[in-house]
Amino acid sequence: MKRREFLKTSIVASAAVLGSTTTLSAGETHQPIDNRKVSDMAFPEKRPLITYSDRPPLLESPRSTFSRGITENDEFFVRWHLPDIPTHIDTELYTIKIDGLVDKELEITLKELKEDFEQVEVTAVLQCGGNSRSAFTPIAGGIQWGSGAMGCAKWKGVRLSDILNRAGLKKEAHWIGFNGKDNAAYYETPNFVRELEVEELNDHVIIAYEMNGEDLPYLNGFPLRLVIPGYYSDSWVKMLSHITVTNKYKSLFFMDVAYRVPDNECECETPDHKFKPTKPITNMNVKSVIGYPENGMKVYHNSHVVVRGVAFDDGHGIKKVLVSTDGGKTWDEALLKQDNGRYAYTEFRYAFKPTKYGKLTFMAKAINRLGDEQPFAKDIGWNHGGYKYNGIDEVTVEVV
Repeated sequence: MKRREFLKTSIVASAAVLGSTTTLSAGETHQPIDNRKVSDMAFPEKRPLITYSDRPPLLESPRSTFSRGITENDEFFVRWHLPDIPTHIDTELYTIKIDGLVDKELEITLKELKEDFEQVEVTAVLQCGGNSRSAFTPIAGGIQWGSGAMGCAKWKGVRLSDILNRAGLKKEAHWIGFNGKDNAAYYETPNFVRELEVEELNDHVIIAYEMNGEDLPYLNGFPLRLVIPGYYSDSWVKMLSHITVTNKYKSLFFMDVAYRVPDNECECETPDHKFKPTKPITNMNVKSVIGYPENGMKVYHNSHVVVRGVAFDDGHGIKKVLVSTDGGKTWDEALLKQDNGRYAYTEFRYAFKPTKYGKLTFMAKAINRLGDEQPFAKDIGWNHGGYKYNGIDEVTVEVV
């Protein structure tokens, strides 16, 4: 069965589930939490970030990060699922193994990976599927991220297709499984294994060993990680060590239970009526985040305020970003900077002169080249995993 071949349910059926419920029982969505403080302590190779856990490491980038098109390595967010992460990697001995339905099993060293294959680079956004989960009420299960579980980097490595071509895929090969070095603390916890269909591969899918011109940071998957531009980060396996090619899909917790949304038009449900069937989250939807100014800042009356931020989607490309200062009644087009390709952040800038004292709210809405646009936060349907939030971003400042 194809990964995306699920029973489709009509809008009418979706309405039958949601229409008879009250607003409260249906669940609500709003702006994500944006008042968490940066930690006083820093993890290795990182500056102080918003910290949720140290085992496994869960670190969020602050809003200010998103005023630039490339996220620096030391402020890039960190998301691990399993707590047992190797504390030492011997790069001389590290290998990646390719087996299963291949003509020739391979065990490739880092040196061979860097010297025996064509080296390529792709700039792409990495975003947790649960980014902005704190926007869901009642609380959706998982880390209650603000808007900072995302980043954009220049990834360098080797095409996955080149490695698979070297191994030679048998004609019945259909699924590719990926596993890394992190392990569960308890034997009953499933490993974080991900699978892709062979048909999902393209030349932009790479095994990366560099991030922004440096070795991958340890907490971002050193020495190797899978990079799948346009997809949510749950598929970007870190400390990649094993690739297995099969002809059948394997039932996996992190694909069959976690990281799934209702398979209906709105991808939504109610807290009291979970929707089935479900589908995996794969391609990212269109989104923008304001990096400057930040909530609670003071700006001067009649000064020149330049709103800065980033926008992205799954690779179709951003057509425009609109900014509103009157609650979404009217919108002005921001200036765009698109230097790093279709999978990267599009930077936007919008100049505004505040002429009234008091509270002022900036809203940013991205529209991609397909015409998809960000909805208001309140118009996003609730789902129990808190996935794929992409509401119009809001920042409120005080004009003094």
